[in-house]
Amino acid sequence: MNSKRFFFAAMFAVGLVVSNVHAQTSGTKEEAKAMVDAAVDHVKKVGPEKAFKDFTSDAAWKKKDLYVMAYDNKGTVVGHGANEKLIGKNLIEMKDPNGVMVVAELTKTATTKGEGWVDYSWPHPQTKKLEDKSTYVRKLANFEGWVGVGIYR
Repeated sequence: MNSKRFFFAAMFAVGLVVSNVHAQTSGTKEEAKAMVDAAVDHVKKVGPEKAFKDFTSDAAWKKKDLYVMAYDNKGTVVGHGANEKLIGKNLIEMKDPNGVMVVAELTKTATTKGEGWVDYSWPHPQTKKLEDKSTYVRKLANFEGWVGVGIYR
């Protein structure tokens, strides 16, 4: 009987540790929005070209599993904190496994609403596994495009 209690207590403790580690390495919606706010301000301050380079190469624009991405309104990647190889590629036609046209939806949200959340599936930059993701995007005032930061759910 005592060994059963110990087993369940140990499993509960392991679950708490795993949950705490996940919370420390996973960004929140609030953190994603704050990063978008900072990214928009950075584009205004240093200009689009420099800002997009910074988002791609400067570690200050990567926190936990969050990173800044920037696209023009035609769907071409102009800055990407998780994968520099995407720069210059047009991804407007890209679909996730559920048929969501990810970049088209992100662009539509930014251009028609000014800002908002879009849900889709995307490979996690740390685990490389496909996970559900929500990305917050905002239209840029001084560039025909948008910036976004996504959270894995």
